[in-house]
Amino acid sequence: MGKVYLIGAGPGAADLITLRGAEILNRADIVFYDALVHPETLAFAPQAKLVAVGKRCSRISTDQRFINRNLVEAAAKYAVVVRLKGGDPMLFGRAQEEIEALATAGVTCEVVPGVTSALAASAEIGVSLTRRGVSRSVTFATPRVGEGEDTSDWAPSVASADTAVLYMAAGQAAEIARVLEGSGMPPATPVMIVENASLPDARQIGTTLRGLMKSVDLQIHGPALLFFGEVYRERAHALIAAAMLEDHAADERLQRRASPR
Repeated sequence: MGKVYLIGAGPGAADLITLRGAEILNRADIVFYDALVHPETLAFAPQAKLVAVGKRCSRISTDQRFINRNLVEAAAKYAVVVRLKGGDPMLFGRAQEEIEALATAGVTCEVVPGVTSALAASAEIGVSLTRRGVSRSVTFATPRVGEGEDTSDWAPSVASADTAVLYMAAGQAAEIARVLEGSGMPPATPVMIVENASLPDARQIGTTLRGLMKSVDLQIHGPALLFFGEVYRERAHALIAAAMLEDHAADERLQRRASPR
């Protein structure tokens, strides 16, 4: 039997994987990788067989039971088997299901931590998740539930946290904002949205809970996180003001084009 490593690939940028993760990839025989793993990260394993087992919201995904079975079967054929996950394996990565499946089959497993995207997005914003006198608690949550699972009562913990981060939520931002307001979060709560954290095309949007409720299409195509809390007030207001200036400038350009010469 070989050994299976559950490795966190980090938030996106290839150079944010840990040294240990990169070293194991460099000697891996086979790598089962998620959809959010950047191609440059896979370059750390040029000798390995690469198997895509992607999971993305509203897209065709690989069944978790299929992944579990393939990990067990690969351990019977290869010495070093890697399950490469975006972010950190132990946060919204379904790592526990794979750990238990491997343990049941008698396969040795090791978890190699990674940088979760909330931390990379915080670095992107330039605002700490915690701040003395403002934020002493942080909640990581997701409103998503799997097929056949009971509905999660995630909103109260998010609404009561000093700082909250929502994973896998940007696609339903307006509905999520309405749920949070119903759970007691003030409409003026600052909100930050970060898309493609740590990558060159990273994007930030600043708004409030009320503004999020009114959003129709945020044009988000990459992985994104929602941040809520007073720590983001200055940054969110600065982005709101910049967006208003840009909208005003765009309107003026349209008026000049439409005006007769």
